[in-house]
Amino acid sequence: MKNILIVEDIAESREWLKEIARAAFPECKVTEATDMRRAIAVAVQETFDLALIDLGLPDGSGLEVLRYLKLRRSDTLCVITTAMGDDAHIVAALAAGAQGYLLKDQPPDMISRQLKQLSEEIPALSPSIARRIMEHFRLTGPSAQPEGRLTARELDVLALIGKGLRNSDVARSLELAESTVASHIKAVYRKLGISSRAEASWHATQLGLLSNTGPTREKT
Repeated sequence: MKNILIVEDIAESREWLKEIARAAFPECKVTEATDMRRAIAVAVQETFDLALIDLGLPDGSGLEVLRYLKLRRSDTLCVITTAMGDDAHIVAALAAGAQGYLLKDQPPDMISRQLKQLSEEIPALSPSIARRIMEHFRLTGPSAQPEGRLTARELDVLALIGKGLRNSDVARSLELAESTVASHIKAVYRKLGISSRAEASWHATQLGLLSNTGPTREKT
């Protein structure tokens, strides 16, 4: 990781995260942003290998930064670094395409190790977050068996919602009616036996869809 963006409004936390990033990647260049607008502005001008994003920013949510990066800078690995460990924030971040979710109460050396593992395609997850995700899929995943293969268009839709796009954005990207997108999402959920965008994002990652650069040409 040569170019890292840290999005954090508290000065002490920025310095702490900067030290962690440099411990993990000694040769890296670190760019700092103190709010949502500044983060998006620098991302417009520069490409980053890794972004460490706080959720609670003075002018909005770090999720908006995450969504922008997933939409416009899809090669950037995005890791949430926050004190918020509730289910709502975890699900929202995963659904928007985060490749990691780290709680700030972890020891710095543990966070550094987890960031290093990103290069091996291992998600950067706090142990408590990983346990909750595993428990979620233990309770909801095995009991539901897929009813059939996804069509090419359903795979397109799954890839885009896995990246955190809203239905309207998916419709524009695929040149479909929003009602058609909603129907495809319903079919995807039924076939995969899932009920949330967090689960859809997980399946999209497992199927290798988040690295796809464009949709198929099927028009249904």
